[in-house]
Amino acid sequence: MDKGLGKIQIPPDLIRRLQREEPAAFDEFFELLGPRVLRFGIRMCGEREDARDVLQETFLKALDSVKELRHPEAVRSWLFRIAANACLMKRRRSKFLKEEVALDDALPNPAEMQGKPFWAGLPDRALEDAELRGRIRRAVLDLPPLYRSVLVMRDMEGMDTGDVASALGVSRDVVKMRLHRARAKVREALGGVR
Repeated sequence: MDKGLGKIQIPPDLIRRLQREEPAAFDEFFELLGPRVLRFGIRMCGEREDARDVLQETFLKALDSVKELRHPEAVRSWLFRIAANACLMKRRRSKFLKEEVALDDALPNPAEMQGKPFWAGLPDRALEDAELRGRIRRAVLDLPPLYRSVLVMRDMEGMDTGDVASALGVSRDVVKMRLHRARAKVREALGGVR
């Protein structure tokens, strides 16, 4: 889990360059924030293909409306608001969600495997980890969208409470309440998992 979202350094002039429609600025903006928006889409929608659609819709909408952005310092929350709305629209259009665990989720984490043979983490631990990740994924996807978006932004993307509140257009207290309820629902869905 990358908690570095709040640490992304967005060059101060990048938004102004985007607003002037400089082609290189969009590439830089996309390279800087695209992977995080894609990961957010995967966690919100549950499908890589849906997340790719969300990524595309988010950046097209952002590019289309960047001239209206009056507070460049709020670009992250502005972009994640667009992404959250795109995810909600995608979920409304797509009622069918696959419940499978991706193959890469079943393989050992390469960082944990340094200096060890590939098979050292297989199959028992990887299978247990994949099953747990699958259960967590299903529990998160089963959350009502209002709770899911707060949980994903705050706990999985590492955004601070103020940025989440700004992205969703709610107060910090509402974010805290929804986060508390979302965590409780996930714990309940996981039962005895520790």
